[in-house]
Amino acid sequence: MKKIWTLIRKYPVVFGFIVLVIVLSILSDSFFTISNFLNILRQASFQAILAFGMTIVIISGGIDLSVGSIFAFSAVILASILKTGSIFLAILACLGVGAAFGLFNGFVIAKAKLQPFIVTLATMAIARSFTLLYTNGMPITGFDERFTYIGQGEVLTIPIPVIIMFIIFFLTWYILSKTKIGLYTYSIGGNEEAARLSGVTVDRYKMLIYMISGIYSAIGSMILTARLDSAQPTFGQGYELDAIAAVVLGGASLKGGKGTVLGTLFGALIIGTINNGLNLLNISPFFQQAIKGCVILAAVLLEREK
Repeated sequence: MKKIWTLIRKYPVVFGFIVLVIVLSILSDSFFTISNFLNILRQASFQAILAFGMTIVIISGGIDLSVGSIFAFSAVILASILKTGSIFLAILACLGVGAAFGLFNGFVIAKAKLQPFIVTLATMAIARSFTLLYTNGMPITGFDERFTYIGQGEVLTIPIPVIIMFIIFFLTWYILSKTKIGLYTYSIGGNEEAARLSGVTVDRYKMLIYMISGIYSAIGSMILTARLDSAQPTFGQGYELDAIAAVVLGGASLKGGKGTVLGTLFGALIIGTINNGLNLLNISPFFQQAIKGCVILAAVLLEREK
C-alpha cells in the first residue's frame, strides 16, 4: 500500500487520468471504445501542442496569455494564402507569424523588463484585433485536399494530428532534456539572477523561449484549420487557459524551474477527456468551463502543498 501511495505522489497526473477514465467509463457506455479514445487524441492534439510551448515558457518562470490570439491570426494568414494555391508559402507564412509574435513577446519582456503577464496580455489583444480586421470577422473556408489531409487524414488508422502531436512532444522532450536551451530554461526559471551570473545570456534565451511558444501556436492552428477546412477569426478563444491548465495539471510550478513535457501531455489528455466525457454525458458546455476552472484551482492548491 505504501508503494502504491508513493507512486501516486510521484505521478499524480497519471493516476488522475486513470481515475478519470474509470469514472467516465462507468458513467457512459460510449466512452471506453477505441474510436472514442482516438477522437479524444485528435481533439486534444492542437491544444496539447500549445501546451507544450506553454510548458517551456512556464518552466522559464514566465506565462504566455497570447497563444490563443496568435493561433487565430496565424490561422487566417495561413487560410488567405492557401486560397492563392500555394500550400508551402501558406505554411511558411503561418509559422512566420507565430515566430514573429513570440519573438516580439520575448523581446519586450527581456529588454523592457516588463512582466510576462502584462506583455502577453497586450499581445493577446493586438493579435485578436489584427485577426478581426484582416477578416472583417468572417471565416475563410475551402482549401486544397492536400492541405486538409493534414487534419483529416490517417496513417494506419492513427489520425495525422495525433502523429504530429507526438512528434512535437518528442521534439519538446529533446529540447528540455538534451539541449542547452532546456538546461538554461530550467536555470532561468529556478533563479534568473544566478543564471545570469553564471554566464547565461538570459535575454536571448527568453526571446527564443517565447518564439518557440509562438511557433507551436502556429502549428496548432494549421492542424485545426486543416481539420475543419476553415479558419475562423474566433479561433483560439480560451485556449491559453486550457494550455496553462494542462501544464499545471502536469506538475509544473507557476513560479518556474519545474515541469515536464510528459506531465503536460497527460494534463492535456485530462482536459481533453473531461471535454469529451462531459459532452457524452450531455452536460452544458457553460458548466464545463466551471468544472475545468475547479480542476485548475485544485491542481494549483496541490502544487502548493508539495
